[in-house]
Amino acid sequence: MDAKTRPTGAIDARPTGANDARPTVTELRLSAFKSHRGATLPLGPLTLFAGASGSGKSSALQAYEALARLGAGDELGAAFPDPAACVPERAAADGQGRKGFRIGCTVDGPAGPVELDLAVQAEPALRVVGERLTSGGRTLLTTALRDPGRSSVQAAWYTAGAAAVTRAPLPDDRLGTALLPLRVAGKTQGQLQVLAAAEQVVVALRSVFACDPQPQRMREPVVAGEGRLWRGCDNLAEVLHRTRSQCAKRHARLAAAARVGCAGEVADLAVEELDDGRVRALLGRGGGRGATPVGRLGEGELRYLGLALVLLTGPGVLAMDQAAEVPSVYQSLTVLADGFDRCLDPWQARELVALGAEMCARGHIRLVGAVADASYARGVDGVTVVDLVP
Repeated sequence: MDAKTRPTGAIDARPTGANDARPTVTELRLSAFKSHRGATLPLGPLTLFAGASGSGKSSALQAYEALARLGAGDELGAAFPDPAACVPERAAADGQGRKGFRIGCTVDGPAGPVELDLAVQAEPALRVVGERLTSGGRTLLTTALRDPGRSSVQAAWYTAGAAAVTRAPLPDDRLGTALLPLRVAGKTQGQLQVLAAAEQVVVALRSVFACDPQPQRMREPVVAGEGRLWRGCDNLAEVLHRTRSQCAKRHARLAAAARVGCAGEVADLAVEELDDGRVRALLGRGGGRGATPVGRLGEGELRYLGLALVLLTGPGVLAMDQAAEVPSVYQSLTVLADGFDRCLDPWQARELVALGAEMCARGHIRLVGAVADASYARGVDGVTVVDLVP
């Protein structure tokens, strides 16, 4: 099934925030990935992939997350645990029985637009067979599989010195762009351009937190630990315990969000320490009416609270691998939220989009979500809706 895209509701054809101090992914390319063929998806500060079941919303987010993991230095097997499922449907093997897929992205930042494109062989063995890094019409890095019997690709990167390019083997199970900062000397103007482009891509891809709140795992009390929010928001109470004690302003903002998205009167968002050392979250009802444990809330309310917490916190609270060597002022956290509107009433989804748009406008966070229906978000300032059509 080929996927076609039709962007609607975008505020500007070129996403805002490009070419500022924070590298950001402004375009996702799915040349041949699962149900997508030749798809180019624009990404703004807040982007929603909308469409019916089977239109490729989740697979687009999976491709983005895979690129993020490769940018962080993960091996191909970790980024693509089921590579055969990534091969486009009805794709025929070549003469050597090989099948694969192709994805890529554009990263804007101080070095200008930089394009990364990756070709991966899924069968008979998972490996990189080609990678290209380009900027301003110049090819900065290319890799190609020359000898199938070796676990390496032949790489060539721009030098502009005594030799036009430098050639060397790179592993065939990792993203070559992420390895360049360790391989390029940075002595010539060409090498400096390569380093700037590679580092821009790596910083943008590493700054990703994929989340999908799981209500069934958010109901039970949890042990109070370091207070870093997990992908499924299982430890919501633990993180609330941290924000309540360490960041009163952020916690107050979250309590205000709870008043909007949860049924009944909500006076406060409290945390109770139990005798066994665990903590549980409570909605304080005010007026002497006690408190309601969050475990009694509906699935929509729990997902709403989890997503609001993600949007109102930062990399220091989320369980993610930060680029510690890069100052936070040069990083922009990107949240990937599959099923962003799952279990939510339209008004809850609308409030979350409004909160997300507000936080994204500040420039420190970006959001890419998958939704079944984006009617409540069309025309909202700062929101880009990309319709995926099966």
